[in-house]
Amino acid sequence: MAKNVMDTLRERGFIKQTVYEDELYKMLGSESVPFYIGFDPTADSLHVGHFMQLIAMKHMQDAGHKPIVLIGGGTGMIGDPSGRTDMRLMMTRETVDYHCECFRKQMAKFIDFEGENGAIMVNNADWLLNLNYIDFLREIGVHFSVNKMLSAECFKSRYERGLSFFEFNYMLMQAYDFLVLFKKYGCRLELGGDDQWSNILAGADLIRRKEQQPAFAMTFTLLTTSDGRKMGKTAKGAVWLDENKTSPYEFYQYWRNVNDADVEKCLKLLTFLPLDEISELCAHKDERINAAKERLAFELTKMVHGEEKAKDAESKAKAAFGGDAENMPTVSVPADTASVCNALVFAGAAKSKSEARRLIEGGGVKIDEDKISDVNAEIPEAAKAKGEFVLHKGKKVHIRVKLA
Repeated sequence: MAKNVMDTLRERGFIKQTVYEDELYKMLGSESVPFYIGFDPTADSLHVGHFMQLIAMKHMQDAGHKPIVLIGGGTGMIGDPSGRTDMRLMMTRETVDYHCECFRKQMAKFIDFEGENGAIMVNNADWLLNLNYIDFLREIGVHFSVNKMLSAECFKSRYERGLSFFEFNYMLMQAYDFLVLFKKYGCRLELGGDDQWSNILAGADLIRRKEQQPAFAMTFTLLTTSDGRKMGKTAKGAVWLDENKTSPYEFYQYWRNVNDADVEKCLKLLTFLPLDEISELCAHKDERINAAKERLAFELTKMVHGEEKAKDAESKAKAAFGGDAENMPTVSVPADTASVCNALVFAGAAKSKSEARRLIEGGGVKIDEDKISDVNAEIPEAAKAKGEFVLHKGKKVHIRVKLA
């Protein structure tokens, strides 16, 4: 008998909250269940924050269930207040449509859009943008208690600073999405991050009230570090799945440099490696954990960018750590670059001169094997004569700099 996908998701650490759990478990073990996950099209690329949802979707599809990718083209024009203290910028329909197309290309690397339980992609703009407001209030609004909504976690952080009525509608619209997908595609389950619990629960509750039919909600643990910070952010910003925004090397390095305490969790949640192999990789908490980090970085880079680019990123990373200048990441800077501060900025190792100065003051910068301690230091004459040098930022960033 095939393994129930809920067992797989629980063993790997995905599941945070569910409702009617026994009923849901039985349904997932006995039939093919259409389910959906929503994605707000706020950029032209998915990022690491979406990564876990895609892996969960893949686990579900492999177990015989049908994924529905809901692009929030309509709700994206309002903005989701969940987990935010500010109001999201609104987008045009053209921008949203372009983002949808970008998402589909990236998602096709993870989930199958063909076959019997092939994924489908839908855009809630198709039914939200032409809603009649009075009809919507009569049909949907009557099922919502304002008192209950205000107690929801997604509104609490915004309530003190001022929650606009514009955003207050978000929960109703997301619940309505679930109802539409239930009616059109037989969708019985909504999945998402745990910061979406109130919205997801509202949709399942709406179907049960309005249609007197079972509907289910399940949320996943958020992808956070051991000290509670959201993963997927660097000094440059989000870690994107688009190689033009985050290069395969940068993507590889992000995972290669995760904290020791987070490696096992990331391997369970973000790769398809067997659990016993993961346990073996993470059995030692000393320097041997580096092998697990390298495996994590390689597996994820291979999934997102393909095996060839993953191998290239791996060889560049090993070259950088091993001092092999020929194979490490290379950048060109203007030949007349004089100061180390400017070199750090031009090479992308610092966002600004002030950040470059702080790095030097902190003792984290070396040119070849020479430590730089003076914020006004110039590039050594020997490096200028060679026309290139290796710039070291801390223990993890090593860049071959050519004076072009």
